[in-house]
Order: sequence, then C-alpha cells, then structure tokens
Amino acid sequence: MASEKSKILVVGATGYLGRHVVAASARLGHPTFALVRDAAPSDPAKAALLKSFQDAGVTLLKGDLYDQASLVSAVRAADVVISTLGSLQIADQTRLIDAIKEAGNVKRFFPSEFGLDVDRTGIVEPGKTLLSGKVAVRRAVEAAGIPYTYVVAGFFAGYALPSIGQVLAQGPPADKAVVLGDGNAKAVYVEEGDIGTYTVLAADDPRAENKTLYVRPPANTLSHNELLALWEKKSGRAFEREYIPEEAVLKQIQESPVPLNIILAIGHAAHVRGEQTGFEVDPAKGAEAAELYPDVKYTPVDEYLDRFL
Repeated sequence: MASEKSKILVVGATGYLGRHVVAASARLGHPTFALVRDAAPSDPAKAALLKSFQDAGVTLLKGDLYDQASLVSAVRAADVVISTLGSLQIADQTRLIDAIKEAGNVKRFFPSEFGLDVDRTGIVEPGKTLLSGKVAVRRAVEAAGIPYTYVVAGFFAGYALPSIGQVLAQGPPADKAVVLGDGNAKAVYVEEGDIGTYTVLAADDPRAENKTLYVRPPANTLSHNELLALWEKKSGRAFEREYIPEEAVLKQIQESPVPLNIILAIGHAAHVRGEQTGFEVDPAKGAEAAELYPDVKYTPVDEYLDRFL
C-alpha cells in the first residue's frame, strides 16, 4: 500500500538527476514531495516539468535551500530526504543537515552523490578538491547521527554514452576513438531513470541504512575497449583507436582549463585506475544494488546505444 511507504522529499527535484528520482518515487508508490523555489515558473520547460510532477501525484513544496524556515517546513513533511543538488551546491547541504536535525523526523538522508565513491577514490587534482565537498558532507551527516545512504553510480549514461565513452568527445567516433590508458579498466554506465529507481528502492530498505549503495548493473559494466567493440558491431563501422598513456593523461589534466581538467580527472579515475569496479564491496559498509534488487529491469548499455544509430 502506498500509505505504508515512506514519504520522500526530493531536493534539487528539477535538476538533471532530480527529475528522475521524483519520477521513480511517484511510480513506486511513495507519497512524493518536490522542493521548488517557484511553483509557477515563467520558463515553459520548467513549468511543463512541474506539471508532469503534479500529474504523477507529486506535491510541490515551495521553499529554498537558503531559507531555513521553509526548508525545515518541507523536511517535516517527509520521512526520507533525497538530495540531488548539483556541484555548486554540494557544500551548502550542511543547511539541509541542520534542517533535518531541527525537524527531528527524518529516518534516512541521501546526500547528493551518484558518481565516484569519494571515501575511496584516488582521483587527482582538481578532482580531489571538487569531491572534498562531498566528503565533508558525509562526515557532517555521520557526526549529526542522521541515518544515511550514499548512492554511488559510476557514469551517467546520458553523459558518457553519446560519445561511446570518450571523455572529451561530443559524439560517437567517426574514424578514430580516443581511449585513456589501455582501455581495459572496467567502468559502469547507468541510465538516469535506473539510478532513480535503485535510489528510491533503498529508501525503505534497512539493508541500505548507513551504507554505500553501489549501482553497478552487470550488463552495464564494461571496459572502454568492450564498449567501442559493441559500438563497432552495432554501427557496422570500424575505427582506429588512439590510446593515451597514463603519463600523457596526467599531463593533459594539469594543462587543461576548468572544467575540462575535472572531466579528465574523473575519466582518469574511472578509465585508467578502474575505480568504479576494481574492488570488492565490504558488506559492513556497503551493498550492491544489483544483489539487493535483482528484479529491476534496468536499461542495458547494448540497448541504450541503439538510440544513436
């Protein structure tokens, strides 16, 4: 019954990932609330998005991350708070932590994560500094004694797959594909709606409480070489591969401007260091989403690539 499911508040609801979390929450039968600054925006696209929320049964709560009274009021309406705030607002999630502490009713908090595991990454600068904000938020959540789940989901398919995994490319390779390292490190590519589904499924799951949830669907865990071979087979076109040695990747990171240096640093961590897959999950600290929720029919990379043909 829907009434037995946790009430979920999504902060950052109209953002790139937030809209998928909102949709998953409503679809899975949770009373769902979306924090919005303006319930009747002048921007037609945003107005249409909010109408789609309401059509799905989502309640819009007017509030602002920087207005503590409105934030506390919104938090009091929910059992679970899921943040999908973007990189510029990561550090300001301390305001959300304060609101959760003041409200006193939240049984689980999902801070904005969804990429690399920030507690075990060896990402180089400037990526390390960028991710330090997420580390600080994790420690603040733990210090506050708020039950949490950290969702780690590798590459967003919508960002990584249009270029067939090439870190700085704008589209699929034509004659040549650029590969960081030897192309053999495994990476993870997850469709954004599936990230929303796994996140919401964890909201009421005690197995995910105070743990990191690793979203690594088996069919979506591929090396760059495997991904490129799959695309060659689908497109019927073979292309040259240009392999960039790690030393050259590190030099390019140092010499590139923002945000290219950050994108390259993330690519280095995933494609060269293999950070998304090169470890076993400690069951005391983490859980595999694919093992907790084996019945989820996620979008496999093979199927996702068909949209680019």
